[in-house]
Amino acid sequence: MKKILIALATAGVGLSTALVATPATAAAPQAPDYSPPAPEWTQCATLPAGIECAFVTVPQDYDRPWGKKIKVAVSRKKATDLAHYQGAILFNPGGPGGSGLGYPVSMQTRLGAALAAQYDLIGFDPRGVGASEPALRCDPTYSNPVRPDYVPGNLREELAWVKKAQGYSRACDQKYGDLLRNMTTVDAAKDLDQIRKALGQQQISYVGYSYGTYLGATYATLFPSKVRRLVLDSIVNPERVWYDANIDQNHAFEARQQDFYAWVAKYEPTYHLGTTPAEVEKAFNGARAKLKATPAEGRVGPSELDDTYLAGGYLKSRWPFLANALSKYVNNGDNAAMATAYATYGDSSDDDNTLAVYSAVECSDVRWPRDWGTWHRDWWESYRSAPFLSWGNAWFNAQCQSWPVPGKQPPRVNGKAIKNALLFQDTKDAPTPYPGGVEMHKRFPTSRLVVMDGGGNHGLTGRGNACIDDIWKAYLTDGSLPASLPGPDVHCPPFPDPVPPPATLRVAPTPQDDWAPGER
Repeated sequence: MKKILIALATAGVGLSTALVATPATAAAPQAPDYSPPAPEWTQCATLPAGIECAFVTVPQDYDRPWGKKIKVAVSRKKATDLAHYQGAILFNPGGPGGSGLGYPVSMQTRLGAALAAQYDLIGFDPRGVGASEPALRCDPTYSNPVRPDYVPGNLREELAWVKKAQGYSRACDQKYGDLLRNMTTVDAAKDLDQIRKALGQQQISYVGYSYGTYLGATYATLFPSKVRRLVLDSIVNPERVWYDANIDQNHAFEARQQDFYAWVAKYEPTYHLGTTPAEVEKAFNGARAKLKATPAEGRVGPSELDDTYLAGGYLKSRWPFLANALSKYVNNGDNAAMATAYATYGDSSDDDNTLAVYSAVECSDVRWPRDWGTWHRDWWESYRSAPFLSWGNAWFNAQCQSWPVPGKQPPRVNGKAIKNALLFQDTKDAPTPYPGGVEMHKRFPTSRLVVMDGGGNHGLTGRGNACIDDIWKAYLTDGSLPASLPGPDVHCPPFPDPVPPPATLRVAPTPQDDWAPGER
């Protein structure tokens, strides 16, 4: 162990044992008053007719509202049922780093035409994202294939990844040093209130998924009187942001990957990958080793394989497509099938906007361990019981160890002033594990928690489950909530597991069915 510590020290990282700081309990101080100029709405260039786009100009630093400004891209589908007008409803898909500009299109289907017509449907790209200005891109080729194996075979390989992550931090600092100080969830929540003002609304309704639940909860903490209705779906645990939350993810994704192996084994006559979960896992690991030696079509190595199959932990509707690709590769040596799967779910080449914003938000939201010795200990411990995701997740976050902006102490999420909120959580959710819903329910004591038992999907509302959607739509129609009960207030049956389609139909799910919030 002594040799390891010496090597870690030579990598330019300290060896203190500091852990993540406990978030402060006091609410963030209110910034000096600022109101944005009126937005100029025009037809969105990349969205269907009837969807308008505009920029809302906001302060880069809310402590200096007279200073530098940035622009947040906003989209709008105006209400048509003015007799039942319910104001503006904002949607956020999570991430952090996810674009929500297209939500006025998809939510017309998810809400249903009659309910959607009662609201101004508002999408937006949070600061730094997509069409907002500036949009962060630190090193667009950072995630290009073929990357080193996520799982380090020795200390030298581990420290090579540390050095790579430190290089990403430096690239972000060189391009956006001044902006990185103002990329927290609190900053984004204050932007939400500027959007509210720009829309001319006294209050807003909000639907947030994944990280969007933490953003929505932060907004409700800072601006409780401005919240009309609040829906949080697939909930971040506010007690665990962000270092601990990522370790929690490792174990939840491991459980879902094991469920995937069991499902594939059930259909052994279709996929020929084994009759037990252990045999399927062995086939997957064999494919991983083979890809490390010879990447499929020069693009899919072991790390790319991991990223591709991570998608199955978000939505089990993807399992048939993923199982078919693995079967073709293992049984037939079909490199094209594996490359297609990677292109569908794993490829983030040549544009790191999502990673850049993810990093800028999570690395500065809270304090992360600054010594690699802590990471080395914690992530190897995680890997022992959760090998599928642990090291891939470590390298997705390792830039936070050397991030140029020290983490802050965010306001403690507190929903006591919110009189009605509706929460949805799946007991087998991998990206935002089940305890997050329980904890958020405690923070919003008058909320209702609707639980899907064992569905394993990330993002529950608007997917066609009658139990979920009836409650969701009733709340957004007239504010009605289920009765309050001890623990979860409602239990809903899960979405059924998929069934392999005929061979001729083994294609990726349609975009409408394949949407998953908060996805990398």
